[in-house]
Order: sequence, then structure tokens, then C-alpha cells
Amino acid sequence: MSSTGKPPLIVVAGIFLRGDEVLACRRAPNKTAAGLWEFPGGKVELGEAPEDALVREILEELKIRVLVLELIDRSVTRVNDMAIDLSCYLIDANGAEPIDSTDHDLLRWVRRADLAALDWASPDLPAVAALISRST
Repeated sequence: MSSTGKPPLIVVAGIFLRGDEVLACRRAPNKTAAGLWEFPGGKVELGEAPEDALVREILEELKIRVLVLELIDRSVTRVNDMAIDLSCYLIDANGAEPIDSTDHDLLRWVRRADLAALDWASPDLPAVAALISRST
């Protein structure tokens, strides 16, 4: 439980890599955290494995089937009165690249060294730091 007595919101996100570039997604104007950058994903449903939730969420948001690879970061971040437990995984789309999203108004491939220049949603910042420090 968080300090507010609410259980943390369990969320997963996928990290697409293309060489030294990472896919960053900007939240659409009509969404919570509009204008902030994040990795695509969403909430884990009750009884759902995180990896299964990630496959489902990427298919819903980006219309791409992915394979979940390794966990890059799992952190709990406070956002207002909510604790967000976010697990970020490397994912593989078998050569497919997202071109559109139901939750984002912009998808951009960004060099890992340039990730810090974007205005990231706070739950994604630990994974951004891990990606920047990660060797190729």
C-alpha cells in the first residue's frame, strides 16, 4: 500500500530499440499527462502476468505484436496521490515499426544519448536513465 492507503497502480511499458535509437511516444492532448513523453504500454489487469499485459497493450495502442524480452527497470514513482509501479521491458516487434498510436500524437526515434532532452513522464525517468547508461 502507498502512504495514501491506495495500492500502487501496476503498469508495464515496452522499449523498442533500433540500433542506438529508442522509440519515444508523446501523450496526446486528450490523455492524462498530455504532452509528456513515455514508453508505450498500460495497466496490468487483475490476474494478468505483466508480460501478457504488455503484449496486449502494445497490440491495442500500436497495432503491433511483440515479444517481451528483458526487464530494463522496475520502479515505483509517486504522481500526485498515486503510486505508479512501472516495469519497463525491452520488446521485439520482429522488424515491424509502429507508425500510429491510439494514445500518442507523436512517435519519434531518439538516440539514447538524446533521451534526456525530452520532457518525460516521471514514472519513465528511471528507465530513461537505465537506457542512457546502458552500453550497446
